[in-house]
Amino acid sequence: MEKASPWPFTGMIGLACTAFLIGASALLSPWWLVLLLALVWVAALVLAVRWWTPHPRRLPAVAGAVALVWVVAVVGQAALS
Repeated sequence: MEKASPWPFTGMIGLACTAFLIGASALLSPWWLVLLLALVWVAALVLAVRWWTPHPRRLPAVAGAVALVWVVAVVGQAALS
C-alpha cells in the first residue's frame, strides 16, 4: 500500500481558509469584487482537484496564490476608495 502525500490535503485546507476570507470580504468589499474573488476561488478549486494525483506538491502553491490575489484585491480596492 502506497503512503498518501500530505501536500494535496494541505492545499485543500488552504483553499478552505481562503474561502472563508472571501466570504468575510462581503462585509467590507463591493459585491462585484466578492463575486470576482469567488470565481477565482472556484477556478483554483477545479485546478486543485485536477492536480490532486499528478501534481500533489503544487496544491499549497495554488492556495497561496489565491490568498495573494485576495490580499491584493482587498487592499487595492480599499486604497482606491
